[in-house]
Amino acid sequence: MPKNLPHPSEPKRAKPAPAQPAPPAAAPTKAAAEPAPGLAGLGALRDSLKGAAERRERERVVAQQAQREATADADLFRREIGAVAPLTVPPRASVPRQPPAPLPVQTQLDEEAVLQEALSDEFDPEVLLETDDTLYYCRPGISQDVVRKLRRGEWIVQAQLDLHGMRRDEARDALASFVRDSVKRGLRCLRVIHGKGLGSVGKEPVLKGKVRAWLVQKEEVIAFCQARPNDGGAGAVLVLLQPGRLTV
Repeated sequence: MPKNLPHPSEPKRAKPAPAQPAPPAAAPTKAAAEPAPGLAGLGALRDSLKGAAERRERERVVAQQAQREATADADLFRREIGAVAPLTVPPRASVPRQPPAPLPVQTQLDEEAVLQEALSDEFDPEVLLETDDTLYYCRPGISQDVVRKLRRGEWIVQAQLDLHGMRRDEARDALASFVRDSVKRGLRCLRVIHGKGLGSVGKEPVLKGKVRAWLVQKEEVIAFCQARPNDGGAGAVLVLLQPGRLTV
């Protein structure tokens, strides 16, 4: 019988179980090694909210203190001043504003520009300009361009005087008054109708020469000429006035 074999009458022994390797030791978790970040964030948030609440409380206390001081100052002022009453003011009359009369600014500027362009520095004041049969006249210091533009109709006739049927004295007074009133109204270009003398003795224009002599003596008159055919022709004269000058 071979060795190491059990006897047939001996009970069979159980074979020992093979040894199992020991499980490796579990590594420590990150949560156990480091504190959770969420807890630290909650702590910082709590501190921030606490600081904001304290700051609001301090501001509220300061505002209440300022309000109490302002109220105390107002009460003190009212006690010192005492009872007051508003002043009685009479009702004010409402005066309507009247708009100023419109001024022909552009017309004045154009006329002044014509005069500035017509002024002559070479004119000899000792020489008196002559008048001809067409009632051409230009005051010393004014260029011939003024009369040329007056003859061409570049100046608009703003008023006229008709001397028909007047005696010499009546015509002289009417002409002087007409020129004076025109200067006051700011007019510049006038037409004086003296007639052609067709109804007078000898068919001679009686007032034509007189009107010329009267106009030359008026300082407000700077030029005149015989009217164009459509403005009266030989029976009328166009007169140009100096702006802003009045002889009483």
